[in-house]
Amino acid sequence: MKPLNRPPHALKRDGGSMAIVGAGIAGLTLATALGRAGIRCEVFEQAKNLREVGAGVQIAPNASRLLHRLGLAQRLGPVVVRPDAVEMRRWDDSRLLGRTELGAACEELYGAPYYTVHRADLHQSLLSGIDDNILHIGRRCVRVEELPEGARLHFDDGSTHDADVVIGADGIHSVVRDALAMDEPRFSGQSIYRGLVPADRLPFPLDEPKVRLWLGPRQHVVCYPVSGGKWVSVGATTPAGDWSTESWTAEGRVEDVVDAYQGWHQEATDVLKALDQVGRWALHDRDPLRHWCSAGGRIAVVGDAAHPMLPFQAQGANQAIEDVIVLAACLRVADQDGIPKALARYERTRRPRTDRLQQLSRSNSRRFHLSDGEGQRERDTALLGAQSLREQEWLYGYDAEAVLLQDQLG
Repeated sequence: MKPLNRPPHALKRDGGSMAIVGAGIAGLTLATALGRAGIRCEVFEQAKNLREVGAGVQIAPNASRLLHRLGLAQRLGPVVVRPDAVEMRRWDDSRLLGRTELGAACEELYGAPYYTVHRADLHQSLLSGIDDNILHIGRRCVRVEELPEGARLHFDDGSTHDADVVIGADGIHSVVRDALAMDEPRFSGQSIYRGLVPADRLPFPLDEPKVRLWLGPRQHVVCYPVSGGKWVSVGATTPAGDWSTESWTAEGRVEDVVDAYQGWHQEATDVLKALDQVGRWALHDRDPLRHWCSAGGRIAVVGDAAHPMLPFQAQGANQAIEDVIVLAACLRVADQDGIPKALARYERTRRPRTDRLQQLSRSNSRRFHLSDGEGQRERDTALLGAQSLREQEWLYGYDAEAVLLQDQLG
């Protein structure tokens, strides 16, 4: 066990004791950012085989610009797709409801691309830049304890690890979050089927990559190309019924999701019929935390551990990336300002934005699934004007590092 004999303000760049719980996208991005800042960390992951499962993820300019600054553009290049647009369509006749132009126009306006990527490809791109010596797999953290000048991780095998700072990047069921608040995930009443389809099975031109959504009563379908265009990621929401399993490895049945979309437009149902297998997840989020950091300023959370979101704004991974870049920047000067102040600055910078996006994602779970009628018609009219690329300035144009700098100067 490493003794904690440094003053409480000194997070040394020559081997300072930082512990990250979780080696998913948030944890590995944080480890990458800390490494570039000259801060060594240790990453603890409960899985015995380190791999990212799931299907696709959308990386908007607010996050892609940050990944590029970490030096990931070249690694991501072969596996991402730059879609031309996001299109929202009606469930029964595929009538266009709203369109956000992306592609070159997005890069020109916001200085960064919009990507669609398989989660496993993004995870591997991050993992390939991490020193193996800092990764500790098969280490399941069961409790975090705050100490006067640090924090202690307790593992299921009875071992412990002491650190100056512990960061929870361990997802919606975060053990680290339990050190901050004793709340529980909130079940949305919906589930999502996710799967992958070879791109050549679908009736869409391969040279016109798009994010396509069909919105309808109580459910919707989304699909977009990933893995350099070889595969199409598919997500289909349905009312959960008695399905309450929330696991990346839970299997669903293709025939069930196809049956749930009987009567929908053929383009949408063709996508679902092309699936060979699907996973099924019950969708949960949590209410915003009052505090992201412990009272002693030695424990904090990022990503889904801090603000798990329903997937209806496609910003979960993006906000995790923003979190860790801001956190790393705050810790980079922690030897001057002190670790507790650094974590407090991180929370102050990030919380208003993620609170807003959590609520917006929750609102979209209703808005996307309106039954036909007056409310649906009002939504469709609003979508026509609200989806333009320039209307996304608050989201895509946001530069998390610049906002932090403004806070520091202010």
